[in-house]
Amino acid sequence: MSSPTVKNILLIDDDEISNLFNRIFINKLDLDIEVDVALNGAEALEILKERVANGDTLNPEPCLLLLDIRMPIMDGWEFLEAYDNELNEEIKSQIVIAMLTTSEDEGDMIRASNNPHIKDIIKKPLSENKFNALIKKF
Repeated sequence: MSSPTVKNILLIDDDEISNLFNRIFINKLDLDIEVDVALNGAEALEILKERVANGDTLNPEPCLLLLDIRMPIMDGWEFLEAYDNELNEEIKSQIVIAMLTTSEDEGDMIRASNNPHIKDIIKKPLSENKFNALIKKF
């Protein structure tokens, strides 16, 4: 199944300044993409489950998740485990997850590269070139 056209992005990051900057940055690109924010993995999972519960199983939004690793309550790794266990394969096949991180930990990079749900790893800060490359790729 091919990836859906990106209509919505969910920024999953506890850094509110980064979220604000990224939301403004993405909106300035005039791509007609809605940007939502979750401050941790638990909030993100609830957003996804709510959208699925509302019956949008053919095109769940968000279809692009930009996921940070280090967050309180539920970090990126815990989110990925819950995501894998709580959403069905049809829904997961329509969502692209990119890790957006400042982590320099080689273990994090290996773990992200080995996770089947993570399609790309992007180093913060997000830039126009990085974002456009991600959109074109997916």
